[in-house]
This record gives sequence, C-alpha cells and structure tokens, in this order.
Amino acid sequence: MHHFIDRRQNPGDRSLGNRQRFIRRAKAQIKDALNNSIRDRKLGDVANGEDLSIPAKGIAEPRLRSSGDQGRRGRVLPGNKEFVTGDQIKKPQQGGGEGGGKEGSEDGEGEDAFNFTLSREEFLELFFEDLELPDLIKTDLRATSSVTYQRAGFAREGNPANLDVMRTMRNSLGRRIALNRPDLDAVAAMQDEITALEDMTEPTAKDRKRLDALYEELENLERRQKIVAYIDPVDVRYRQRKPVPKPNTQAVMFCLMDVSGSMGEREKDLAKRFFVLLHLFLKRRYERIDLVFIRHTHEAQEVDEETFFYSRQSGGTVVSTALSKMMEVVADRYPTDAWNIYAAQASDGENFSGDSKTCSQLLAEEVIPVCQYYAYVEILDEREFELFGNPEAGAALWRSYREVAESRENFAMKRVTKPADIYPVFRELFLKQGEKA
Repeated sequence: MHHFIDRRQNPGDRSLGNRQRFIRRAKAQIKDALNNSIRDRKLGDVANGEDLSIPAKGIAEPRLRSSGDQGRRGRVLPGNKEFVTGDQIKKPQQGGGEGGGKEGSEDGEGEDAFNFTLSREEFLELFFEDLELPDLIKTDLRATSSVTYQRAGFAREGNPANLDVMRTMRNSLGRRIALNRPDLDAVAAMQDEITALEDMTEPTAKDRKRLDALYEELENLERRQKIVAYIDPVDVRYRQRKPVPKPNTQAVMFCLMDVSGSMGEREKDLAKRFFVLLHLFLKRRYERIDLVFIRHTHEAQEVDEETFFYSRQSGGTVVSTALSKMMEVVADRYPTDAWNIYAAQASDGENFSGDSKTCSQLLAEEVIPVCQYYAYVEILDEREFELFGNPEAGAALWRSYREVAESRENFAMKRVTKPADIYPVFRELFLKQGEKA
C-alpha cells in the first residue's frame, strides 16, 4: 500500500477546501459585491483584501434528509379536547403591539446578508479574472516585494558553480597541518634517497640498515597520506547568498482623466480598473509610490481621489490643460533624477477643436521624455468601437496620439469597451520588465 505525504506549506486553515468550494459556488454574488467594492475603495487600498456582504439566499450547503412523502413511520402526537381531524382553525385576532421583526426587502423576499472576508490572494484572483491577465503576470503582480541576493558567508553544501576554491584550499591546508599529514616534498626526497641507496654497487651494512629504515618510514608516510586526505569533504565550502529586500527607488503615478459630462459611471469604472492595474504593477517594484490625481474639463485641477472619481463637474474638454498641469507638478515636487514617473490617462476621446495638436506636441517634447511609461485608454461603447474598428480611424485626439505612439516606445494607447481590453495597454511594459528580470 502506498502512502503519500504532502509536505507543502500548510496555510494553517483547516477549512481551506470548504472556503475555496464556497467561493466557486457563490462566485457570481461575490463578483457583484467585489465590483461595488472596487468603485468605493481608494486606489491604493484595492489589493489589501476586503470584507464583503452577499445575500445568503442560494449559498446554503446541500444536505440529505428523510422524505416526508415516502416510507412508513409511526408518530405520537399530542391530543386536544377542541379539534378533530379536518376542523379549520380560526385566524387569531390582530394584537395591539408593534411587531419587532426586521424590515422587509424591496422585492418581498426578506433574506439575511452573509458577511465574510476575502484574503489578498482571493481578492486579486477575482479582480484579475475580468482583466484576462496571463498567469505569469498574475504571479508577478501578487508578489509583495522584489528581492536581491547578497553574500552571506559560506556553506558546506551548495551548487558546484558556487564552489569557493580559495576557501576550500585554505581549510584543507589547515586540516593537513593540524593532523600532521606528510608533506609531498618530504616523501619525494625520501624516495630519491632510497633510489640512490638501491643503485649503489657495493652497499655497506650501514647503508643496508639505512635502506631498511627508509622503507619502513616511507610505508608509514604513505599510510598517513591515505588516512589524511589532501582534500576532504569537510574542507569544501560554497559561496552562500541570502535574499534581502531590494532597495527600490521611488515612483510617482499620475492619473489623468476627463471628467466632463460624457464620462459616466461605466466609463469611470473602467478608468479606475485601468489605474488600479498600473498601480499594482508599480507597487510590485517600488518601495514608495505617490499618487497624483489630475482631472480636467476645460481646465485642469489636482484633486484628491474622492473628488477625482465621484465629483461632478460640467464644462468643455481641453486635454492639454491636464498635460500642462502634470508638468507643473513634476517641476514642483518630482525631480526626474530622484523619481520614476509613470502616467495613465483615460478619456472618451472628445477634445476641443485645435487642441489635439497641442497635446501631441506636449507629449512628444515634454511629457514622454520624463516618463518611464505613459499609457492612454480611450473608453468607448460597443457601437463606437465597431465604428472605429480601424486603429487609424478616430477623433482628432486619437489621431494625434497615434503619431506620438509610432515614434515613442514608452507610450501605449488602446481603445477599451470592457475590462478585458485594459491589459494589452500594459503588455509591452510587462514584457520589458520581464526581460530585465
């Protein structure tokens, strides 16, 4: 009989299998609650897990029970003096007290909510599902911090490529001296003396006695050489390296978004997922990340996250004001020699007539040269996406940005209609970072 022993690290949760099965069974309700959570949470807190509340209806475990319609069974029922089989019981009169029950739901089906906590891994897995990220990218983004390896002394076991020859020979020499191992030169000199005595034509008795003594001494030296090896396994040393947190530099992420009336809740939800993905990527590689939110209509403002996503503002659309505002903030707070600058811009493609040319000039001459990566998404509905299926076609802003993208490797742009369209905007960025790793 075979016995299999699972030596993988146990997460310490005996109910892990039940928990995973529950998440698979209630995935639809969980994802609805997750989407609402993403809209309500701060951008920097999205990947920290979440407390969710879902309707309890439909998540009960199946169970076996006896059928009430089949089989034979005997029952003992309490008797009474007022009713017999077939009598109708009158409805009791309405009481004067107020009911203490819970308020009913809008659809008439009262149901308690089920509350539970998603771990960081579970949260990211569900978040990545709609984005359709490759598995390698998911693993890379889930990692909490990057590490580097530094020297950590020596070890007696290791990879042959890490063998430290100098340390090994030093240990060997010390052991041979301590155990008085015969020197190779001394053995060679003794063999030469024996050869000289053996070549004598008329050796004297003293010479023969000396030769016998040399034979005995040489045998003893050779025996000691075999006992005390020149290099013993205890002498071998390998260079050892230990992982240490990588001292990453700091990065700033600029979030630029058009907040005119044409950007509805759907567009802002897609934009937030777009910003979240870039933030997760940067959080993986930088110890400190600053978030700067710039919204614009006909004028640009630096605002907090709450105002950025949820405040209503009317006005025209002049995209160049956001780019100019970004460069003002960079010049004021984020010198390029100390900060890695990333930018993400979301828009519905509308812009003031004549401003698109200004945008392309600002991007090519000022913004892109100071950025590590600049990503732009144009959020369309499916009808508009069908009309603009050709990447060359589009509004003036899209065509101007296309000219910049053709000559700049660190600039990416794409039209999106659903969450799965967002990842390709960052595909080149992830691939380049993977090559560097």
